[in-house]
Amino acid sequence: MRLIRISSEDNVAIAVSAIEKGSRVEGFDLTVLSDVPQGHKVALADMKKGEKVIRYGVELGTVNRDVLKGEWINEKMIDLPMSPPLSSLRPGGKGVVYQNPPARKTFLGYDNGEGRYAGTRNILGIATTVQCTAGVLRIAAEKIKKEILPKYPNVDGVSALIHPYGCGVAINATDAYIPIRSISNLIHHPNFGGELMVVGLGCEKLTFDRVLSPEEINDDNVLVLQKCHGFSDMVAQICRMAERKLQRLNERKRTELPLSKLIVGTQCGGSDAFSGISSNPSIGRAFDMLAANGATVMFSEVTEVRDGVHFLAERCSSEEVVEKLRKEIGWYDEYLAKGGADRSANPTPGNKAGGLSNIVEKAMGSIAKSGKSPIVEVIGPGELPTKHGLIFAATPASDIVCGPTQLASGITLQIFSTGRGTPYSLSEIPVMKISTHTELYDMWPDLFDIDAGGIVTGEKSIDDVGLELYNMILDVASGKQSRAESLGLYNDLVIDNPAPIT
Repeated sequence: MRLIRISSEDNVAIAVSAIEKGSRVEGFDLTVLSDVPQGHKVALADMKKGEKVIRYGVELGTVNRDVLKGEWINEKMIDLPMSPPLSSLRPGGKGVVYQNPPARKTFLGYDNGEGRYAGTRNILGIATTVQCTAGVLRIAAEKIKKEILPKYPNVDGVSALIHPYGCGVAINATDAYIPIRSISNLIHHPNFGGELMVVGLGCEKLTFDRVLSPEEINDDNVLVLQKCHGFSDMVAQICRMAERKLQRLNERKRTELPLSKLIVGTQCGGSDAFSGISSNPSIGRAFDMLAANGATVMFSEVTEVRDGVHFLAERCSSEEVVEKLRKEIGWYDEYLAKGGADRSANPTPGNKAGGLSNIVEKAMGSIAKSGKSPIVEVIGPGELPTKHGLIFAATPASDIVCGPTQLASGITLQIFSTGRGTPYSLSEIPVMKISTHTELYDMWPDLFDIDAGGIVTGEKSIDDVGLELYNMILDVASGKQSRAESLGLYNDLVIDNPAPIT
């Protein structure tokens, strides 16, 4: 197989591997007129200037010059169409509940009580109210890991929640609720087992009462560095507090729990033209299975769904959900406009090198991660979901911001799809990597948990990889380490902060 065509309406197909000029492609009755890189588009018919380029059965844009059948079509040859107007969004009842989901409906997790999601890991989370404490906390956290943690074998690790917020900010600005809500939810994350530990400096704007309830603000949970007698005392007090927490966390045990206690997120980064063919539809299939069996599954990335938002609206379960979708997407449209940017700023050079010509093409592949289930709720950045099923979380598309923002919304495991490759991970939850094509998997075999490349070559189906991923998700949620987790990889905790810095 040399070319992949997604829909019968498509007038372009994707090169499975690089194709040399003059190659004859049987089945499509064409001769390739120029060298075509892997993942890039080949015209299946002549096109006149201004004609639509169709992939996924959707208009990617119009060609800005005449194109011949067999020609390579790249990003410079396509003009963007208009985005779907938000006023046109309507629920369409097109969400489909997956039929006959897998019989496996439980996992081994750390129960946090009635009405709360379970932990997939048992971690001591040490949070800060301000970046000023970062240096001390990093040193203290390393000391805890080396000298204290080994005494508590039932605790999986220590995570320092160091973020670039807390002071030098307009703390009461209109959009300041986004980072503040995110930090508060991170402190209370399910993987931390209810053991709160927050280190402040003492003069910052983000005071304890903005992220903790009154009853949570006590000597067992909070520490002010400006009350300590020098650096050594700071580290000693952090370690003493940590040991009290570790003693309690060490008593926690995994128990068999229903999937209604599990919340999983997904994002993609370093995407390519195969993302929407292999890995992302496989994630969507696994998510459909999980949602049908009672789990909560979350997808995101506003600019990467913006050009397909009308398809999402048609799967929303009610007009109320659509209205929240309009609100969150509209907020982001205005946010980009204030910065003098628009959705066309999204595709990276790597995305384009991987065959993604523009944000419309990227959006259609990105949406595939959501599967076909009804969208039961739309939430803002760092907001907690209130329903089980498929959730759209309105986060930025940036990998290093989307992940922590989903984390703040409570996910306890994340699936990360990539076609170009990235070592991204988080220390607070297991992150599983899925490759879009086998060449990448073979290049980074110690970083990927699963390869969806067999779909590209026709050796596997989306159902095959979706079921494989479903079972692997439950294995990792039950304690099996992901590849990135076993390597100790993690990114900085970059929270979403659209509010002004003073």
